[in-house]
Amino acid sequence: MSVLNVVLPLCSSVLALVFAAMVFDQWWQRRHAFQLVWAVGLLWYGISAGTEFWGSAFGWSEPLYRSWYLIGALYVPPYLALGTIYLLAKTRFGYFAGATVIIGGSLSLLFSKVYAGSTMTALVVFALAAAGGIAIVVATAVRRPLAAHIAAGVLLVGSVLGAYVVLTATLAAPGWAVDPHTHVPVGSAFPGYVRVITPPDNIAGALILVFGALYSAYVYMPKRRVLPAKLAILAVIVNFFASLPGAVAALFAGKLNSRVPATILIAFGAFIPGLTSGLNRFGVTWSFFLGEFLGLVLIFIGFLVSEEVFRNVRLGATIWSRAPAGGAD
Repeated sequence: MSVLNVVLPLCSSVLALVFAAMVFDQWWQRRHAFQLVWAVGLLWYGISAGTEFWGSAFGWSEPLYRSWYLIGALYVPPYLALGTIYLLAKTRFGYFAGATVIIGGSLSLLFSKVYAGSTMTALVVFALAAAGGIAIVVATAVRRPLAAHIAAGVLLVGSVLGAYVVLTATLAAPGWAVDPHTHVPVGSAFPGYVRVITPPDNIAGALILVFGALYSAYVYMPKRRVLPAKLAILAVIVNFFASLPGAVAALFAGKLNSRVPATILIAFGAFIPGLTSGLNRFGVTWSFFLGEFLGLVLIFIGFLVSEEVFRNVRLGATIWSRAPAGGAD
């Protein structure tokens, strides 16, 4: 067993729990829904990493392994993603979020071709994801703030159903599975019908978090509009890259809104563990704990870089603050 298998998850767990407390304290001060949901997502992150630390340090057990899979695969990414949906509830980001949920359901159908005996479960997952995604898209078109509440309802239903499936599944002996070379936990002890339920939560959640952060960066950066806004997602992608040179110039001139580098850091931080988690599914496990820790560190740095955070850093009580900078907040 590598010492890093113990140290990295422990560091991830401690940092995530401290981070969750800081974000919860922000919610306590300001009562924005996205802060509360992010705090819950970070709490799940801390618990999930804590199971990895405990399993690596003291040995795995069936209850610990089930908890790791349920929280890490089905709770962490979608709850962080839901916080992003609430943050961007007044924008057209709900179109992307709804479409991504539908894509996640479609991936369940694709994965069912790999895992024998999982077709019926994949069909149910796809139906629920499609219904939820369409509802989010329609709500975005009709009444945008409602889309986040619908996404929350869809996630709560998915959380309950996912918990039932994971906690009642029959596991292959000895009741857990780790890579024989790296000793990193893998999901192979679960039957195929459990493995196919994760894409709408894990993959879709990671995509929403990454692209939500990039969209936030785009909102606050100086823009060069190559395509009209009516082209929606395509316009955002093209205009984002077209605006990057101007954003870099503004950064070096000291004129760039601090939320731009902050949200770009968050995007990278969300992408890294999403990538290493996906590699874990396909047997590449050496980077799993490292990606989990590095991703969280980048998200935390992005949180601290945010001008809003630096004006009032708290952990139960104010430990440092400064007056707001001039200009729009």
